[in-house]
Amino acid sequence: MTHWKRFEDCSVSEKLLDTIFLLTIGLGYLFALGHMYYSHEGRDGQAGLSVEDIKIAYYGEHQQTRLGAALNGSMAGNLEFPEQKQIIFTWIENGTDVDEFNANVAPIMSENCVACHSSESGMGLPSLTNYEEVMKLTHSDTGASIQSLVRVSHIHLFGIAFILFFVGRIFILCEMPPMVKRVMVVVPFIAILLDILSWYATKVIPGFSYVVIASGGLMGLSLAAQILLSIYQMWFYKPRVQPIEM
Repeated sequence: MTHWKRFEDCSVSEKLLDTIFLLTIGLGYLFALGHMYYSHEGRDGQAGLSVEDIKIAYYGEHQQTRLGAALNGSMAGNLEFPEQKQIIFTWIENGTDVDEFNANVAPIMSENCVACHSSESGMGLPSLTNYEEVMKLTHSDTGASIQSLVRVSHIHLFGIAFILFFVGRIFILCEMPPMVKRVMVVVPFIAILLDILSWYATKVIPGFSYVVIASGGLMGLSLAAQILLSIYQMWFYKPRVQPIEM
């Protein structure tokens, strides 16, 4: 009878390597969740991350400017004093006068923003070094641009696909019904594809923000399940029967 490789066939060194890799990926994913939280929370003016925050991130808040949305959301913590945000909002409400910008807004941008928001920073963020560049962000907020979504999409797809592949290669050494294993291996790939495609859908139909959250949560849960089950079977599980076929 064919004997398929399982964790009981792995050496201690291989198990240690796999375990450290899985724990590192798990910790990295937790940091990724933290980054996502701090990038999107508060866009709706309320503390914490909500569906409304996700909708604003991708669909935008059309009654508000892009600059205003950023200052209410992910960039709020970059200003030294709360009064500085009000000065910028007042300038926008007064009609974005160039003299008022030079007198009141430009110093705030110089002190708190241009270190990252400039062409010299190499970070790919909108430049805020002069009046003309800032004016580009005072029109209606329509959420993330297609250009930025394409850039982030290909990074996510390439990077996360590799992670899911290597985690899945370890996970298939688990002993469980073949159909369950096949579903668990495929689900996170489907979830990340659905997640990224729903970013674009949310730009048109804001209700797809629920799909963004659901698919992202599904990917996270399926990845966590693979990591935890793999570590459990690697070190604690004692097979009772002959290993079954994948």
